[in-house]
Amino acid sequence: MKDYAIVGSGIGGSSIAALLNAKGYDVALFEKEPYLGGCSSTFEHRGFKYNTGATTLAGYEDGHVVKEILDEIGVKIDLIETDPSIVVMQNQKITPRYKNFEEFFEVLDTNYPHPNNREFWSLVYKINEEFYTLKNYYYSNENLYKKVKSLLSFFTLFTKFQSHIRANAFDFTNKLLRGLDQEYLDFLESQILIVAQAPLREINFFTAALSLGYTFRTNHYVVGGFESLFEAITKDIKDLHTNAEIIKITQEDEHFTLFTKNGYFKAKNIVLNSTVYESAKLFTQNEIKNYYNKYEHLNNFQSSFMLYMTIKSSKQFSHHYQIIEQEQIKYTLSKALFVSFSDAKDQKITPQGYYSITASIHIDLRFWNNKTTYKAKKQELENILKRIIMSNLEIEETEIVQCFAASPKTFAHYLNRSQLGGNAISIKNFLPFLPSNDTPIKNLYNVGDSVYAAQGWPGVMLGVKNLKRLLGV
Repeated sequence: MKDYAIVGSGIGGSSIAALLNAKGYDVALFEKEPYLGGCSSTFEHRGFKYNTGATTLAGYEDGHVVKEILDEIGVKIDLIETDPSIVVMQNQKITPRYKNFEEFFEVLDTNYPHPNNREFWSLVYKINEEFYTLKNYYYSNENLYKKVKSLLSFFTLFTKFQSHIRANAFDFTNKLLRGLDQEYLDFLESQILIVAQAPLREINFFTAALSLGYTFRTNHYVVGGFESLFEAITKDIKDLHTNAEIIKITQEDEHFTLFTKNGYFKAKNIVLNSTVYESAKLFTQNEIKNYYNKYEHLNNFQSSFMLYMTIKSSKQFSHHYQIIEQEQIKYTLSKALFVSFSDAKDQKITPQGYYSITASIHIDLRFWNNKTTYKAKKQELENILKRIIMSNLEIEETEIVQCFAASPKTFAHYLNRSQLGGNAISIKNFLPFLPSNDTPIKNLYNVGDSVYAAQGWPGVMLGVKNLKRLLGV
């Protein structure tokens, strides 16, 4: 019998499995697909490799949780610092998001002039600097007493940022940047949506500031794609099962039994790297089903439409672009397309002279449920996004070697989830309404982008650190 069974090898699942393994626990990690990483994996299609979704390693620097956890596991990875983190393209304006504040601000103030720009962006910078100095807060949901006690650990954070936590981001931004025009608003909104997964009107200014400010932190490109990072994270886990979908979990007196198509496994503890609003289907006991079902309302049905391309080109490209259109792009929820390029020297993911491209845009997954129109809509959106990329980044049709798309149906087939991005960091989903990494069910835990703290590498790793504390390891 295993001490821990971890279901799902995304950022959270792989990291907590490796941490527990490093601490001497008997761990088994289960993954449905042949590759590790879930939404952050790397896959191969017709001879070329692509990062599935997440393409930026944020938070890997001294004093930040991503590096803290990876160092504790003992991970050594080949990284390239990306500066600027993103190049934002909008209406012929090009705004690199440089790490250095003054270098960024000079371009920003030229492209989007406003008398209060320095006050606004200095506040964004300050909140990001001060937030990462705070430690020792944690979040539990095991019972009411532990929940209240854990919330008290946020006292310093809430006190320090209380005025920005209480302020609606849209109202606060418009008050400070009085007379904000639509173009500048779209510039801000598009970058916030990448991180918070919610628009300005639905979040507080504290969340907006952290979303806008992550580019002032150190961001990295992972050489070889994210598969190389997940291989490094899990390299010491002996009991690692790929192509092993968990189809049912039963709770016994002192353990859980996990069933695959080929057999069953027993474990004292379970850590799920699945979403809280899709986890109920794994269980037979009503108590567990009811616990997860109460979080179904968190599912905002938001997902991503992905475009994957391989091009052969001698041009030089940045690692990441955000292309903002004037109108909302057809069949999507956004005006902005996020486009990531492999490094020109990274021959682990593409041959010399080629680039691997992963592009994504927010969509409502319910829009893609009509079987009659699905294929035509998918092809139309693929063509639209392809034209946007080619036009803005000056890519010729003759340079495109391969191009294909993935919809929520694609992710449901391969990853068992169609909602992507986890819980939006909105006002109604803020503490204390978020599900935690622990549960009222004994020895049942969660990790990933739909529980505390948030999505992305920093958010999920905060959850891993939180779970580590809750487990007492």
